[in-house]
Amino acid sequence: MTTDDISASRQIDAIIDQAEAWKANLLSRLRALIKEADPDVVEQVKWKKPSQPEGIPVWDHGGNLCFANILKNAVRLTFPKGARMKDPNGLFNTRLDSATVRAIDLEEGAAVDEAGLKALIREAVALNA
Repeated sequence: MTTDDISASRQIDAIIDQAEAWKANLLSRLRALIKEADPDVVEQVKWKKPSQPEGIPVWDHGGNLCFANILKNAVRLTFPKGARMKDPNGLFNTRLDSATVRAIDLEEGAAVDEAGLKALIREAVALNA
């Protein structure tokens, strides 16, 4: 059975299981918050390549809402339409020079602004509507 034959949710479970403990815990928490903010979100895994054969976890609702990368020192949550988003809580802290995307890098021990993140997810859904 190839990873293409396994559900996206199970593929994301496998990505989380392979990560360093703090990154796995953080990505699991972000995933749960995304699902709480948008119960209709669809999980996908995209952009598989030789350097990252497991792919990238993506959350979709009428288009990509956000995707997660496990970096050397952080977990990054990228919003493809982030430059069009208001971000009233100032969560975006990287990719600020991009004309389209914005991202949040969370390092080990970082606090997650749960209400702020849920608001961003809802705003991303609205942008896709």
